[in-house]
Amino acid sequence: MLVTILLILQTVAAVGLILVGSLVEAYGYGLSLGTRWPYHENIFGLAAKGDPEAWHRIIATTLGVNAVILAILAHDTNTFSGLALIAATAILGAATLNVLAGKAPAFLHGFHGLLAYATFLSYLSELQPGAPSVWSMMDGLVPLHALLLMIFLGGMVTGQRGYQKAIGAFVVPRSTGQWVFAIHFLVWLLLVLTLAYYVQSYSLALVLVLVQAAVGLMLYQSVNANPAKPGILAVFHQGMAMLILLSIFFGWRVTVPFLG
Repeated sequence: MLVTILLILQTVAAVGLILVGSLVEAYGYGLSLGTRWPYHENIFGLAAKGDPEAWHRIIATTLGVNAVILAILAHDTNTFSGLALIAATAILGAATLNVLAGKAPAFLHGFHGLLAYATFLSYLSELQPGAPSVWSMMDGLVPLHALLLMIFLGGMVTGQRGYQKAIGAFVVPRSTGQWVFAIHFLVWLLLVLTLAYYVQSYSLALVLVLVQAAVGLMLYQSVNANPAKPGILAVFHQGMAMLILLSIFFGWRVTVPFLG
């Protein structure tokens, strides 16, 4: 019973960490605590004032402590994987701050986001009947491959522009940031085609991915209008990605006329 409660708390906290991270991006708090990770001498004071970066680090620490407890109590593939993934995500947390400060390559920001989602999947898998291995789940859910690649590239888009650079309007990409954004879009198309092929199993995911395109386009405009603080659309965009992941994981379906 205790393990189940801790797993539920861990899964919810993992989602919270991702969404709070998007809130950090939305309002330009990425470097509000500087590049020192994970702590700041006034972290709890800043958290009390509503600094999402402070909350991001506090939640990450809580996840780490709970991951150790779960690994000791459950000691199986998913909890050990979750612990390893949290440790890797924490290490890349420091790297991500340096990406935003222009001192590290953008792909580290992408890996940071990818590992955060993989951590969530580890504990979500552990909650399923029979606790199937997260690695077998990820291997068997084909559309998840394209989604995780898209998440990685989305993190790279953020990392490439930092918090002060617009992507810029373009037809043919001319900057590195525009090339990353263009590839991100191509992977979205790959995900659409993959979900369309498996539409009988993932109809809701396909609908959400199509809606995500509109949210992504609005976020692109918002980033170009205000690169430092693109606003709440960044949170909606991340929330949609989480819903798409859940709809693929659980195979949620919805009856839509044009999907048959």
